[in-house]
Amino acid sequence: MQRISIAMDVVFLCMAITTTVSAGSLDISVVKADFTNKSFRFQPANGLGKTEGITRRDPSDVIKVGDTCFVWYTYVDQNKLPARFKRLRASGYVGTIWYAVSKDEGHTWTECGEVLGKGPAGAFDSWAVFTPNIVKFDNRYWLYYTGVKLSEGKDVFENNSTDEFAMIGVAVADSPHGPFRRVTNEPILSPPPKSDRAVESSFDSYRIDDAALLVRDYDGDGDMDVWLYYKGRNIDHGHSGPGKTKMGLAVADKPQGPYVRIKSGRPILSDSHEVIIWPHRAGVAAYASKSRTLEFAPDGVDFTTKPIHARTEPRPIAPGCFRPDLTEPVAFGRGITWGICMKEPSGPCPFLVRYEIDLTLSQ
Repeated sequence: MQRISIAMDVVFLCMAITTTVSAGSLDISVVKADFTNKSFRFQPANGLGKTEGITRRDPSDVIKVGDTCFVWYTYVDQNKLPARFKRLRASGYVGTIWYAVSKDEGHTWTECGEVLGKGPAGAFDSWAVFTPNIVKFDNRYWLYYTGVKLSEGKDVFENNSTDEFAMIGVAVADSPHGPFRRVTNEPILSPPPKSDRAVESSFDSYRIDDAALLVRDYDGDGDMDVWLYYKGRNIDHGHSGPGKTKMGLAVADKPQGPYVRIKSGRPILSDSHEVIIWPHRAGVAAYASKSRTLEFAPDGVDFTTKPIHARTEPRPIAPGCFRPDLTEPVAFGRGITWGICMKEPSGPCPFLVRYEIDLTLSQ
């Protein structure tokens, strides 16, 4: 799935050049002004708050359909876990995906239940599914998620750093309420096989996680493409891997793929443990959670040539933001103002809160 022909490399190289040129005229100082002296403010997300024996974590971006906002997240009923799973109760590694709805811009939520459970026996997502995200494409709703399975010969997920690979899958529904069905029992994006690695393993050679989506024409042909931003972890980093994750990007012309890694599979942003992106002006903005900085790529790919490094406090944990563009794609983004994030991720009962931040355009 990840093997790319020389012809495909040439096509995507041309696509990258086209995108870069079209976004190159933006004055980066204007974006810096958008991001200067900004801070996150937190409020309760009533209905999704701290609950004894329940884990709610890793919220998706928020979409609005009609007068209703939707959010998807990882859910664990700790009371139903066998004793040997209890140490994982605050994590997503025993989770499934639930959703909730709001009629008041995310202040109050009604929990609606599970929309995606574990995959079939032996599949890449047969042990747990978590960190969901959403996009509307071709008038259908595509739910991206991370899946893990047990290592051979094991009867419980250890969360080790050697053989418990994470991959991204996708399910689809005609309504944001579901029912969602898996497009395939195979991942749409997985760590590259050894034969594709250089001397040093690739940044995403162990775990691929935290999908964030953008719908925008990538190659200039007038058709919408799916940009899949994700977090990658290097297998060579072992137990220190979670502190060294980086953000990558893969692109496809339809949600189910096939996806092609951009920049020959190299990362596009360091200091990014959680992936949050949104269209900003003609480019793409991101929050790099490890450095606590707002960053910007004029072409949606190059965050490093002209870095913003706008430090923003306090840090939201695993944030998703309210993004109207996920249901109505835009060529020019006007910023974000609120979203949902996590509190107390190490437990005992992680929960969700609302945040606000004014990242609209300064001029």
